[in-house]
Amino acid sequence: MTTRRTLLKTAAVAAPALALGAARPAQAAGVLVTGVMPAQLASFDTAMKTFVTERSISAAQLAVARNGKILAARGYGSYSRNGGSRAQVQPTSLFRIASLSKNITAAAVMRLVQDGKLSLTARLPQLLGLSTAADARLGEVTVLRLLQHLGGWDRDVSKDPLWLDHTIAATLDIPLPIEHADIVKYRTERPLDFDPGSRYAYSNYGYMLLGRIIEKVSGQSYESYVRTKLLTPAGISRMRLGRSLSNERPITEVDYASKYTNKTVMDTSGTVVPYQWGGFNMPNQDANGGWLASAVDLVKWGFVFNGPGAVLNAASLSAIFAKPETGMQTGSWWYGGGWQVRTSGSGINTWHNGSMPGTFSFMARLSSGISYVAIFNRREEEGSPDFDGIDPILGKAAGAVTTWPTTDLTPRYFA
Repeated sequence: MTTRRTLLKTAAVAAPALALGAARPAQAAGVLVTGVMPAQLASFDTAMKTFVTERSISAAQLAVARNGKILAARGYGSYSRNGGSRAQVQPTSLFRIASLSKNITAAAVMRLVQDGKLSLTARLPQLLGLSTAADARLGEVTVLRLLQHLGGWDRDVSKDPLWLDHTIAATLDIPLPIEHADIVKYRTERPLDFDPGSRYAYSNYGYMLLGRIIEKVSGQSYESYVRTKLLTPAGISRMRLGRSLSNERPITEVDYASKYTNKTVMDTSGTVVPYQWGGFNMPNQDANGGWLASAVDLVKWGFVFNGPGAVLNAASLSAIFAKPETGMQTGSWWYGGGWQVRTSGSGINTWHNGSMPGTFSFMARLSSGISYVAIFNRREEEGSPDFDGIDPILGKAAGAVTTWPTTDLTPRYFA
């Protein structure tokens, strides 16, 4: 997967850096919608309709919550089901969420720590039985450094191994599709790009490794552990890991749009396929970007981070949002466990985006108690407007609300 090199540097706030783009009312008014959007939150609805219209997005979702209550859940547009028929996007339709998966993985790691089964200071080679022959510095990679993207891998230097399927298969002389173990073998045989703990470099590979640690320590598959220890206690049942091919989609998963193609990574045929359908290996993305979810699922999942509860205790939450050893980044933010973080008054704003071919997602949790998630079935490509702009746009929409509704939609979408 996943998020591009330039991550969001500002949390969604009431006075964003970018203003709403000029809408064409007739087109915006024609967007198909489902779900519930209270009149008090019309600014969010207008913002989303404008955003999807200007970017020719065919399927999207938005969910808004405040103080632990889900206030709005909306589907926008339609999608092609397997078999060709079209369906309107529902608030519960599933989307690939890309790097929004990282806070799920971070929570799973902290649950293992919380239960006394793992230490944040445990070292990667010992946990996974990896050799340090190619680079002794690998021995300095700890669980905490993996969580905070301080592990020593820089995709701008050595490329992201989650997207090197053909290279890895050729180098190791193995057939496609490759698996997690092949990716780990390939990367472990090469030196790190910098000293672990010395600087921040966003790493999908580091989070993929956390998934393997979760499996090794728990004795369960990554997905099974997350379902059992995190999602079920949080009352969430729809979320699941995604698959690579369109015909593998559950009926409630949307389709995805991209103008790019790639040679299939599913076999060695060399067939050129739509990038989003077989141009990358979705199961290999599991812990760093492989989850399917709806926006309403994700705002409910976000409640886990609001305070101690059935999933995480106070110590775990504190560790997730703690500043790393490298301190803050330029712009006064830092990367915790699966979240970008910035102080806001006496609290913190946390946020993250996700991006892979055919997907863009964004989630923000503000110190005011407001949270929101937007997901789209395409991402920014050459010639299309900036998708990162959804951050200040939704921040401005939140700032325009004068009276917040109080009706909680949670029972409507979660049995």
